[in-house]
Amino acid sequence: MHNTLHVPIADDLIFQDGDGIALLGSRERATNRFCFPARTVDDTRYDRVVLPRTGRLWSWTVQRFRPKSPPYAGSEAFEPYAVGYVELEGALIIEGRLVDVAFDDLAIGMAMRIVPLPFEMLDGSLRTSFGLAPDRDSGI
Repeated sequence: MHNTLHVPIADDLIFQDGDGIALLGSRERATNRFCFPARTVDDTRYDRVVLPRTGRLWSWTVQRFRPKSPPYAGSEAFEPYAVGYVELEGALIIEGRLVDVAFDDLAIGMAMRIVPLPFEMLDGSLRTSFGLAPDRDSGI
């Protein structure tokens, strides 16, 4: 559904290749602890890493009312959306918008994957952000 890739919404956030997108994070050299988003490249305490593309739904909720603007920059025609935490395999838990799934089909522990998500900027241009969608092909 979200296959069109545009310029990423932020520098050093998204890694794109032939398999789709992944998120860029950092691993602290002293502790091996992961963090997202990635730390700046000049922070020598961290190494830049491509985070796992799949994980499991850890928790979720539905945003049923239009958030305050700013910071929300969406259109006036608001539609509820799901937001969740996904534990990326062997790394960390990230927060993101849940897409390509009905609210009633969401379940803690379901397999999820990172997918591109178009984001319309205030000037009307499109950028690529990320969403979290069910990983129906995972077999896990």
